[in-house]
Amino acid sequence: MLTERLPPVKFLLVDDREENLFALTEILRRDGLELVAARSGSAALELLLVHEFALAIIDVQMPEMDGVELAELMRGSERTQTVPIILVTAGTQERSRLFRGYEVGAVDFLYKPIEPVVLRNKAATFFELYRQRQQLARQLELLSALTQRLEETLRLNELFVAAIGHDLRNPLSAIIAGAQLIVKRSADSEAVRLARTMRDGGKRMQRMTGELFDLTRARLGGGIPIERAPLDLRPLVERVFDEHRLAAEGRELSLVIHGNVEGEWDCTRLEQVLSNLLGNAVQHGDRIAPVEVEIDGTQAEVVVMEVRNGGKVSASLLPKLFDPFRARMNGRESDGLGLGLFIVQQIAIAHGGRVEVESAEERGTAFRVQIPRHVPSSPAQQKAQ
Repeated sequence: MLTERLPPVKFLLVDDREENLFALTEILRRDGLELVAARSGSAALELLLVHEFALAIIDVQMPEMDGVELAELMRGSERTQTVPIILVTAGTQERSRLFRGYEVGAVDFLYKPIEPVVLRNKAATFFELYRQRQQLARQLELLSALTQRLEETLRLNELFVAAIGHDLRNPLSAIIAGAQLIVKRSADSEAVRLARTMRDGGKRMQRMTGELFDLTRARLGGGIPIERAPLDLRPLVERVFDEHRLAAEGRELSLVIHGNVEGEWDCTRLEQVLSNLLGNAVQHGDRIAPVEVEIDGTQAEVVVMEVRNGGKVSASLLPKLFDPFRARMNGRESDGLGLGLFIVQQIAIAHGGRVEVESAEERGTAFRVQIPRHVPSSPAQQKAQ
């Protein structure tokens, strides 16, 4: 049980008479409760420095420092200002004394002789409230510890996946190259068929391991690394477009490039962006509607790549499109792990750009990637300019 592992609840009893402390102890004694006694206000203040109390029961009539003065000092200290105080007095029920007691923070007054049932019931309320706070604090501690362990486990899993993905690259490349060699040189039609299956399966595995590797670097390394170099997008875009047009048998694909499409980018990464967006459009878009690619270089500072296809993304899926391992669109099987759009977004961010998506029944779906031509200036550089 959680309550069995919790430390005892502590009450502070303050009275200058030993017999009164003994009587209070006998009335309040219960499992899970520790009663700490003080014979003076100064002794009580010392105990308050080293203990955390759920309730303080303080006698008003004490020499040197009376109960009201002690309560006032407790309310003035950050450590003790929230401790509930019940004042006990043998005096008459004077309105001025009552008001003064409540002014300094007492939550209740009891008059001697104390009725045991009344005191036990009042004390039980504070006992249970404090116990509930203890349980909540313990649960929050356990939740925090569990969260940390889960985060560490996820981090180790991602490192493991990254290592496996990296180590698989060379053997997969060898398998693909060997299968391709068989396709080219073998005269056996069955061997060629099997080799093509091996080659295509190897390429699919290569794409998936690449996605996992990029995911891990994006999550653990603060983003996908890029290497900028002067680049003309036109030949890159035309090559990627032709590859997808040939692979998408029976689909209508169109390409428009206008304006200046030169800048400083990572060639491999932008090829990955366009390939992912085209593959996504061909696979998940309307099979009848055309897939349109437009590269707009008419703006001075940025180039915009837009890929449009027919069909509408559901409203429930739209906010999750760039989440890793998102649900498969339209329930169709994916050729990867559902990481393509996440990686597109991360590459755009690494270049200082952004990705936008629009989807409507009448206009279809459009992914728009806006990428600055050069490294964005820092605030200090912009100010200097």
